[in-house]
Amino acid sequence: MKYIIYVRKSTEEDDRQVLSIEAQLVELKEFAAKEKLEIVASFEEAKTAKEPDKNICSNRIL
Repeated sequence: MKYIIYVRKSTEEDDRQVLSIEAQLVELKEFAAKEKLEIVASFEEAKTAKEPDKNICSNRIL
């Protein structure tokens, strides 16, 4: 089975966000490696969910 990684920074306020996007990516990649999961892409979102009609900002094919 193939998997994707999705990370999100839900707020522009750094003091309210627990993990940065990069920290989330590191955690999820380490977990995937430990569990031998095949990651085929990762998606990042760094804007608030309150904005209508927004798209995922960035994606990376691994």
